[in-house]
Amino acid sequence: MQNEPVYSYAPGTEERRLLKEALKGLAVQQPELFSIIHGKQIAGKRIPVREPHAHASILGHLHEVGASEIQQAIQTALLAKKEWELLSQQERNEIFLRAADLVAGKYRYLLNAATMLGQSKNAYQAEIDSACELADFLRFNVAYAQQIQAIQPASAEGIHNALEYRPLEGFVVAITPFNFTAIAANLPTAPVLMGNVCVWKPAYTQARSAQVLMEIFQEAGIPPGVLNLVYADGPLLGKIAFSHPEFAGLHFTGSTAVFQQLWQQISNQLTTYRQYPKLVGETGGKDFVWMHPSASVDVTATALVRGAFEYQGQKCSAASRAYIPKSRWSALREQLVDTTQQLRMGDVRDFRNFVNAVIDERAYDRISSYWASLKNGSANVLTGASGDKQEGYFIQPTLAEVFDPAHVCMREELFGPVLSIYVYDDARLAEIPELINQTSDYALTGAVLAEDEIFLKQASTQLRYAAGNFYINDKPTGAVVNQQPFGGARRSGTNDKAGSMHNLLRWVSAACTTCCVGYHHEPSNEIWHPPPTLAIHSCRKNKLQQQRSTDFFLIFKVEDYKTWII
Repeated sequence: MQNEPVYSYAPGTEERRLLKEALKGLAVQQPELFSIIHGKQIAGKRIPVREPHAHASILGHLHEVGASEIQQAIQTALLAKKEWELLSQQERNEIFLRAADLVAGKYRYLLNAATMLGQSKNAYQAEIDSACELADFLRFNVAYAQQIQAIQPASAEGIHNALEYRPLEGFVVAITPFNFTAIAANLPTAPVLMGNVCVWKPAYTQARSAQVLMEIFQEAGIPPGVLNLVYADGPLLGKIAFSHPEFAGLHFTGSTAVFQQLWQQISNQLTTYRQYPKLVGETGGKDFVWMHPSASVDVTATALVRGAFEYQGQKCSAASRAYIPKSRWSALREQLVDTTQQLRMGDVRDFRNFVNAVIDERAYDRISSYWASLKNGSANVLTGASGDKQEGYFIQPTLAEVFDPAHVCMREELFGPVLSIYVYDDARLAEIPELINQTSDYALTGAVLAEDEIFLKQASTQLRYAAGNFYINDKPTGAVVNQQPFGGARRSGTNDKAGSMHNLLRWVSAACTTCCVGYHHEPSNEIWHPPPTLAIHSCRKNKLQQQRSTDFFLIFKVEDYKTWII
């Protein structure tokens, strides 16, 4: 199976024309973005969804629901589960393969346009996200599900052992972020693929593309009630869902602080649940790039500019802190500043713009609040540290050389277009791994650049736990489904590797069935013939066609026989 090809959207191409048409169409629609429960549109409090790069423009109005609708979504999901989990894995697989084809085909330009306008992504960033990565998630998850089903135990002569990968009991909650349409889709659908049912709360700022996703899933054939989309207040959703005895799991991507709060909330109610819930989370990052004196200046400059400023740095994997040797700093600084200052910034409809807006005013204010710490004498701002939110939430790509490796901008996740750089003395090269490991509590992605192979081997060992995705001579972003399973540990999450079999295994509860096809008496030569009800010769779907007689266990001791036990 191949990854979905990435379209270029170069001038004169057909895909560029079709995407432009989709952008024009979406900009004038302003639809009602309803919560969807059991396949029905549910009205609620209307909240405008705006274009971040032109916040006077309204893309639509989402409908926020309350406690009764959240409870309805949960109950609907539990009712739908009875039939959904009885479908074969192949039947569910076919639905998701149809969804992948719809994403890559019929809905490609609509979904990309919704992602561009609603989440302020340029055409290329939308393409690799909402078209390619999403199609890859759907297709490869099907392949992983098939691989999981194929993992079966050994069976001795006369015995058939089988593992059944059951869905979890109850319902799963998916809480998804604004920054990747593919992640917003994968978090609810990965559990659903494995037979679970889900209540999905998207980020409000991702509502326009979330609505297109629901259209796709419904057209693909996911039955009503299996996947319910609710726009709801987060604490209210948590209060209701996490106190329900049938709560089975949480699939989350977002901030570390929120995930820790949810984990604590769930832990405090463990005695409420029928089972221990599965908690899967991918949270923040303070992702590093370490340049060795042997590294190429050109390669490093490209890794830093693309790693830090693609999608305005609003990637959990974005390059956020860099460690640069003094011997290479002068040459690298000139190239970095020159390249960064040439980056075009503006509306997504102008395909020449590399940088667009950050997601909303709260993000703009949070990122800009760090500028004071860069201008108080503790750092040298090389470019940026300025912005304008009059028409859109635009922040200039920022490069800052900090003088203290423990500077706040080297420790805290800014989630914006800000790259902090610490220049180290070449003679202190050996101290950098400790700085990387101890300065930040995150461990999501990281990159090391060098042409010294011995150094690269050492660095890989020294930074073994510093990143869940570790890049050599590359930027720390751009993980591809089935090529780089994604996730980190420490404060960056549970490291369950989205885009791999490992994530899907979190959404099943395996049961082992052992099927008896006969037995004989071991201690003597006497041959015992079981009563007819015990003559089991075949199994079907891991269920015995005939059941053992309970009388048998009253007559004979099991340990006296070579017995095939169910």
